[in-house]
Amino acid sequence: MPAMRTSPLLLLQTWFSPAFPVGSFGYSHGLEQAIADGRVTTPAALEGWITVLLSHGGPWTDAVLFAAAHQADAPQDIADLAEALAPSRERHAETMGQGNAFLAALAAWPEFRAALAQAPYPVATGSACALAGIPLTDALFAYLNAFASQLISVAVRTVPIGQSQGLAVLSRLHPLIAATANRAAASSLDDLGACALVSDIAAMRHETLQPRLFLS
Repeated sequence: MPAMRTSPLLLLQTWFSPAFPVGSFGYSHGLEQAIADGRVTTPAALEGWITVLLSHGGPWTDAVLFAAAHQADAPQDIADLAEALAPSRERHAETMGQGNAFLAALAAWPEFRAALAQAPYPVATGSACALAGIPLTDALFAYLNAFASQLISVAVRTVPIGQSQGLAVLSRLHPLIAATANRAAASSLDDLGACALVSDIAAMRHETLQPRLFLS
């Protein structure tokens, strides 16, 4: 393992900050379509939407893939699997765009960049956290919290809901984020699978949504 020149906590705060240049602010994971359809118009509906995603949707699958990449000797194999699992064009663009941007930004920390030609976001981040010696559960806390925070930001900008309401939603989601992280840390690839079909369909329908603010 490379010698550390910064702390794991500082790396997590940097890599999963909204300011880190992966373009996460430009993606809604299909939420913009759900808002346009009238499915998510209140803080309670937003909390329910994210709860289902964390428990049964794409973020759960991503957490399993993150854990697999963190533990893998050959993360490119996990990257290829993760790319193949993207259920729609926009979901594929979302995970590959952010993952490749993350790999490019790791030029500032070359010792933590795995030998990946390209990779979906959970694989790029999971492998980097492993090389940095960041414990898996801590890394998953940061990864899933960043996902939930990004979707809340989408709702703040689009529903709109107030920032205080958004923070209250995030606070209520924290126990689920922790539970999902712990569950994913103990997972294997046999646990892959999602069944948040309304979210997946929203992501597919978003491809033709006009006007729109987000890329997915």
